[in-house]
Amino acid sequence: QVQLVESGGGLVQPGGSLRLSCTASGIISYTMHWYRQAPGKQRELVATISIGGTTTNYKDSVKGRFTISRDSAKNTVYLQMNSLKPEDTAVYYCNIPSRTSGPFESWGQGTQVTVSS
Repeated sequence: QVQLVESGGGLVQPGGSLRLSCTASGIISYTMHWYRQAPGKQRELVATISIGGTTTNYKDSVKGRFTISRDSAKNTVYLQMNSLKPEDTAVYYCNIPSRTSGPFESWGQGTQVTVSS
């Protein structure tokens, strides 16, 4: 059974940094996405990392500020977020492609990121 657990969120001032972690169990060798959902808005894709970690993609508004990476030995994917802005405030979720839609859609609890002074 696949289980993904997000952690690392919190309250940070504008310009600050946070590192989110997504620890996986029940699965190896997977592409991983980070999504976020702000209040009253649809969930949106923020970043993706390939199985080997050699390919990454980012939402335009986070390019140059966020970095997705993985530690295969720990089965963990990270999202380093720098120069945070109030508009980055959202619940952040990690997920594998097969669980983001369709009959197997499933989401974890996510981790809250609040950027505020």
